[in-house]
Amino acid sequence: MTGPRSLVHDDWSTDRRVFILGPSHHVPLSRCALSSAEVYKTPLYDLRIDQKVYADLWKTGMFERMSLQTDEDEHSIEMHLPYTAKVMESPLVVVSLQQFNHNGLIHAVSSEQLMLRCVCYLNSEAFIWAAISEGMGIIETLDPMSFTNYLKKYHNTICGRHPIGLLLNAVSELRKSGTEMNLSFLNYAQSSQCRNWQDSSVSYAAGALIVH
Repeated sequence: MTGPRSLVHDDWSTDRRVFILGPSHHVPLSRCALSSAEVYKTPLYDLRIDQKVYADLWKTGMFERMSLQTDEDEHSIEMHLPYTAKVMESPLVVVSLQQFNHNGLIHAVSSEQLMLRCVCYLNSEAFIWAAISEGMGIIETLDPMSFTNYLKKYHNTICGRHPIGLLLNAVSELRKSGTEMNLSFLNYAQSSQCRNWQDSSVSYAAGALIVH
């Protein structure tokens, strides 16, 4: 399994708030969307969403609300939540943010001075491994402009490109204050291999951002 690999590289006993950034597969969004749910249920226990943080984010005017039905249809975060619940054991707060538009949000997130957990599912349909490998290498450099140029060059269908972009820009802001970080990918897997141009494949990657 790829998803849980990145979660074991952090001391969760020191964390007070977790931001989960995810893509929107079902509806087009022009801005970041906040979930309408107050609780995310998992097989282990319920994860409550911090409504005060939601209220503060809503006041910025840069967010829209995602309907409960759309949120329930979104599979990427749903699949990740049980892993989050397991490593947290005694949860304090979870904030879920769908489909980021970077403008104005970078400072709001980077000011939290937190390790961000970015749940990213990479769809590499019809792309060869060399392009995927190059993209992962660029993400590891933590350079947001290089990642933007990569997307323009390959038009790779990375579902989590907006959360990844937000993370890279937030890291760039934090680095200005002298905070040192590095990101490494820990695992890569494919649903299947593409053997011709008619084949399709979904790629999954797990990485960890370490703040020194």
